[in-house]
Amino acid sequence: MPRDPLIGLVGKPSAGKSSTLNSLTDASSKVGNFPFTTIDPQRAIGYLQIDCACKRFGLSDRCKPNYGSCVNGRRSVPIELLDVAGLVPGAHEGKGLGNKFLDDLRHADALIHVVDVSGTTDAEGKNTRGYDPSVDIAWLRSEIVAWIRGNLMDKWGSIKRRHVAVKATAVETLQGQFSGYGSTAVVVARTLDRLGLKEPLEEWSDETIDRVVNAFTDEKFPTVIALNKIDHPDADKNIAKIAKMQDPNTIVLCSAISEIFLRKLAKQGYIRYTEGSEFVDTREDLIADGDPDGGGLKELDEKNRNRIENLKDMVLYRFGSTGVNQVLSKAAEILGLTPVFPVRNTTTFSSGANESKAVFRDCVLVKKGSTVADVGRKIMGDAPIAYIEGAGGIRVAEDQIVSVGKNDILSFKVGRA
Repeated sequence: MPRDPLIGLVGKPSAGKSSTLNSLTDASSKVGNFPFTTIDPQRAIGYLQIDCACKRFGLSDRCKPNYGSCVNGRRSVPIELLDVAGLVPGAHEGKGLGNKFLDDLRHADALIHVVDVSGTTDAEGKNTRGYDPSVDIAWLRSEIVAWIRGNLMDKWGSIKRRHVAVKATAVETLQGQFSGYGSTAVVVARTLDRLGLKEPLEEWSDETIDRVVNAFTDEKFPTVIALNKIDHPDADKNIAKIAKMQDPNTIVLCSAISEIFLRKLAKQGYIRYTEGSEFVDTREDLIADGDPDGGGLKELDEKNRNRIENLKDMVLYRFGSTGVNQVLSKAAEILGLTPVFPVRNTTTFSSGANESKAVFRDCVLVKKGSTVADVGRKIMGDAPIAYIEGAGGIRVAEDQIVSVGKNDILSFKVGRA
């Protein structure tokens, strides 16, 4: 099944980007045939948590995803991640791995910027104390803007002359320049609509070009700010400062190392823990709750027992979770992703042989505003589609919009209409 869009993870050295990536891609508890990280060394598969359609129809016990997993109607859907390495100040000038960093960045549909909110690493990732992490947020954006603006201004004179000569629209001219960043005409049109510019492109001032580049950056690279290491004593003051400077809807508080630690102990049989939950049960907790066998869990040593208690107090009870699952959920939210469930039979919701009792085997993620026809092209490619059915066998028009609970269960009938 298709597995786009692509979410890029960025962050300076020692910000916790690798830990965040590992916590997002830990497939140890996932069911199905989806590989862990095998696309290429920089790409991985993460798991987005969504409410599955099986819950809507009371079929959670029969939901068997081909990829990911579904537990009690909470589904883990594979989504592709890109580890964008080389973020240092001056990347747009080629410093560090700057050229490679920016070249990799352009493939992403959205970014997750992992920020060390403890302030214990400086701009280059070296150990320090009292560093202001809000600076990191500002200079990531400034690097992207400077990169795009520099490329545009290098040939602005030629761009204007051609624009006038061929009588192009501003969207056509800018798309010709921005296509190398993975842009589309729709993204460019949204950029210009946001600004409401009156003057023709050939008369744009430097200030107008700056506004266009900044607006394009917002449209092409929507960014989730993952404030990592929230369990550090210095984190609170930095969180408060950043919350006043950034859109709170783009911020997620997280502790990637805590999530990795909890999953490791759960896998080894020392604790009972559900990913994304605020609850952790030890053998002692379950015995105290009346289970003489302690849930069959192993007994923790004193060091890990104390670490679990500290983690509960500093992270889980204060923030409600480690925040790791929320990072991907927020990225999906800002992209407006909608889960769609292709099935063969829209009455039984099966996808395989008629005797199969498994339901909702597949799930794809599409952009908000996608039509039924868009979904059909994503799934069926160039195969001719005679007609399309929705839940209950009702025929659905190609121009219908898909959304959660509406036109999100579809069966594409191959043939000539």
